[in-house]
Amino acid sequence: MVQTALDVVVQALAQLLALALPVAAVLAGMFLALVLVGLLDRDRFMAGLGWIGAQAPAAGRWLLLGLALASGAVLLRIARLAVDTRLGTQQSARYANAADPDGSQTVQSAPRVSLLQDTTYTRSLILPPDLYARIDLDNGWERLLPYISDAGSENLRNLREGFTRQRDRLIYTREVTLRSEQPVSLDTSQIATDLHFVEPAGGRGTYYKALFRADYTFRNPLPTPGLMRLTFPLPDGSGTLSDFQLTVNGQAFRAADLAGGSVWEGQVGAGAQVRVHVTYRNQGAKSWSYRLGQRREAIRSFGLTIHADRPARFQRYSLFPTRQTGHALSSQHTLSWQLRDVITAQDVAVVFAQGSLRETLTKVGFGHLLALLLAAPLCLGWAWSRRLRLAPLPLAAALVGLSLGLTLGSVLTAYVPVRLALLLGSAAALTLAAWALRRPFLAPLSLAAALPLTFLTGGNAGLLLTLLAALALLLLLKPAGRAVPAIR
Repeated sequence: MVQTALDVVVQALAQLLALALPVAAVLAGMFLALVLVGLLDRDRFMAGLGWIGAQAPAAGRWLLLGLALASGAVLLRIARLAVDTRLGTQQSARYANAADPDGSQTVQSAPRVSLLQDTTYTRSLILPPDLYARIDLDNGWERLLPYISDAGSENLRNLREGFTRQRDRLIYTREVTLRSEQPVSLDTSQIATDLHFVEPAGGRGTYYKALFRADYTFRNPLPTPGLMRLTFPLPDGSGTLSDFQLTVNGQAFRAADLAGGSVWEGQVGAGAQVRVHVTYRNQGAKSWSYRLGQRREAIRSFGLTIHADRPARFQRYSLFPTRQTGHALSSQHTLSWQLRDVITAQDVAVVFAQGSLRETLTKVGFGHLLALLLAAPLCLGWAWSRRLRLAPLPLAAALVGLSLGLTLGSVLTAYVPVRLALLLGSAAALTLAAWALRRPFLAPLSLAAALPLTFLTGGNAGLLLTLLAALALLLLLKPAGRAVPAIR
């Protein structure tokens, strides 16, 4: 921030030097005009100088107010550029001095259930006598097996092959046992996900902590016992999973190979039901999705509930919730999908309302400058409507205190969560400004200090700014009561 402050000061001095020549020319013209007026009308010239001398102290105090306003604007610009530079450096840095959240847009796919059956296929090939005669009689036909065999199938369970000789004929026989998978639909799916959003200190990216819980049931469709397989895919973009547990009929299961997800196989009795419970914790960002399938799936009973502390939007052409609670300004939102006896190829895809932190802080920096510029006319209008006499020096001190407090909030974003930092900055700005102007001006100063915080509400900033403007207008137009002693 120190280097940014030096760069801004040097830039401001360069701009002032560029204006030095035009300002000098204007001052020289004014001096020549005054000299000419003095030569033509000495009495009126002396009277004008006396009036200027009498008004000089008051004009100097108002000039000090303008200087305080300009200094505060420069200080807020320095803070805004420093924050933007820090965020840009963190985004492009390869290494960091603090932990960054691992995880991106999380996509959890539905589990797949299948019934495994082994089927044996037998094929025979009789070689004609003339071909048999060309083969070496000393069992030379056995050399053909490596060229005939093909055991590359993933579902191959057993392979037996060979040649047999019957008088003048040669018979090749192959017996192959293949495992087939017959898809089985889930009877019920009950899923609950809790998403708690976190804004880490230092301005790093916002992420959420997720708790996933799911209960699934399915049955063996055969009238006889059968071998069944459950494949639970691990979520994509989830980073590190913690507290992962998969239980089947109350017994914990741990897969040795997780390349294709967590796969369970077991014998299931005729028409018996299997209950599966899955839970884990992970970190993610921006969105959370539940993929029902890559093709049309028959869903018997499906329930999904998402609890989040931020408003959500839904990806186009995805399943819209059947029920939702919470509004745009609420801190808790519940989204629910309850489907029964449907066939669909759509997924659940929820995107949470959050803009770029760098863009948000840029808007907040603009709000700081706007609050500083509006504080002076708000206080002057408040004094006029309440018949108060407001001296320029206390108002200048209030503007300096306001700019210092807002700058403190920008600096604190590197040490504490962003919302807390900006809230503390606005509180400090209100305290310093109210200390300079005392209690009668607490209302207009509160409006100015609260203005930058509206940009932290995402898409509701326009509504809140309109409400603040309407409140300021109502306060200024309210009939004045008894006059309060002036602040000098």
